[in-house]
Amino acid sequence: MGGVPGAGDAAGGTTGRAAPTAPKGPDAAPADAAPADAALADAVSAHARASADTSVAGAGGFAAGSGRPSGRRDRHGLELSGLGSGEAGEAAATWYESAVDSLLFFRGDVAESVAELRRVAPDAPLGQAFAAYLGLLGTEESQAAAARQEFARFRAAADDGACTAREQAHLTAAAAWLDGDIARAGAVLREIAVAWPRDALALAVGHQIDFFTGNAAALRDRIAGALTAWDEEDPHYGPLLGMLGFGLEESGHYARAEETARAAVERQPGDVWGIHAVVHTLEMQGRFAEGLRFLDARRREWGDDNMMAVHNWWHYALYALEAGDTHRVLEIYDAALDPAVTSGLALELLDASSLLWRFHLGGDDDRAAVGDRWAPLADAWAARRDGPHYAFNDTHAVMACLGAGRVREAEALLADREEWATHPHPGVTNHTMTAEIGLPVCRALVAFTQERYEDAVDLLFPLRGRFATFGGSHAQRDAVQRTLLEAALRAGRLDLARTLLSERLALRPTSPYNWLGQARLADAVGRSALAATARERAAALAAPGRRSAQDDGPAAAAESAAPGAEAR
Repeated sequence: MGGVPGAGDAAGGTTGRAAPTAPKGPDAAPADAAPADAALADAVSAHARASADTSVAGAGGFAAGSGRPSGRRDRHGLELSGLGSGEAGEAAATWYESAVDSLLFFRGDVAESVAELRRVAPDAPLGQAFAAYLGLLGTEESQAAAARQEFARFRAAADDGACTAREQAHLTAAAAWLDGDIARAGAVLREIAVAWPRDALALAVGHQIDFFTGNAAALRDRIAGALTAWDEEDPHYGPLLGMLGFGLEESGHYARAEETARAAVERQPGDVWGIHAVVHTLEMQGRFAEGLRFLDARRREWGDDNMMAVHNWWHYALYALEAGDTHRVLEIYDAALDPAVTSGLALELLDASSLLWRFHLGGDDDRAAVGDRWAPLADAWAARRDGPHYAFNDTHAVMACLGAGRVREAEALLADREEWATHPHPGVTNHTMTAEIGLPVCRALVAFTQERYEDAVDLLFPLRGRFATFGGSHAQRDAVQRTLLEAALRAGRLDLARTLLSERLALRPTSPYNWLGQARLADAVGRSALAATARERAAALAAPGRRSAQDDGPAAAAESAAPGAEAR
């Protein structure tokens, strides 16, 4: 996903922006409206409060209490506290609604809305929890540290008894994540979704946690479990469908995933996460030519001015790469992914590394085509001076170092993480991610670059079914899966290469990359006729994608991807 502005952007102070107009018509519920299924909601809420000491609230040290309600509810009928009264309270409620809406649609003004909410209602617990979430969603170590300080100041002065049970649970989730326990934060947010299934903030943040931890079942079921509590006419029902579509795709339910994600985009064409979910379903089915057409038809909606723009351009580049249009891929890289034109957030640098690494795995021509693009990317990673915060990011920082020929820098990063991992870090999810997956993968990347292909295979093969546990999507982790395949081919581990290619072809028989791998395997075992047939198959499959990629011309894509009015 694209980077999310951090808590530093949402910290106090005024931006001079006027309060947004309160939503009208079907977009809003009256401030004092009760949920449509009020009896059920009241029963669940009462149960949640009664059990808070032993479940959600008790987990973070927040005493259960009835709180001092503001008399306000959000657009989904959920009670809010700490907003204040009069015009200030109205403004605070409107800023909260604006922030949730922007988060769901990946608009760049989400941090500004949260900052305004905290300015006009500094005691509102959801404003503080929201700011903490923003400091964490970008996987930015510095933003997380700033959010941790802000949150600690709030907790030191807060009246815990003024929170509702739901708000206490949010504070508990935020505190757990700020302490490094991503898994616990996700579990608490799941409890919120069970008791208050129309809590859009809990669902959206929990969904991203499931993505960061590679938990495909939770990515699907968190949203699926809440969906029947929602009115299908609610304007936020569409984004839920987009989230569910992505979870279904990551769980392997491709037909249902595509149907669900397309329904989300049909409801709201500007739902860039829904667009992203459709793109993933087409990627996993090898329908890259169709994917290019889908993205081309909606470029105005996703191509700029949202926090998913860089990542969706990465997906576009993957489609073009599958079609063999390397010139187009590199044009897109230069216009949309190069650190010179992005904000330099970790999640954006990650996409850049992942794309160039696919060239690094290729032959001499592929590596030569990259030219001098690796060095600025490695510089951008080095300038961040990140510590051990998220293993998935570390892997891509190592890719950049290796691509730039800076093996010593890669080994230095690896040594730093190895030293950190030798010490216990109870409750820190990234410790397990780093020790069990991140470090072996990084060692394998170094081994591959040093042409120690047997070592790369030995490091990666035992883990290939567990790569998801250090985060990312199937499409993102395919860079590592391809590294294993390439290492097996180059090491002469032909039985293993045959197995890996057979698996890939069974899943994506329309992938030119897979057929080209089959051709290389056939060459290695002396079956030249089979190799020629596989190459012909690859060329025939690539042709429609090359035509689709060139429909508007490379210059058009590069121009529309140029930086400018964006919230990346």
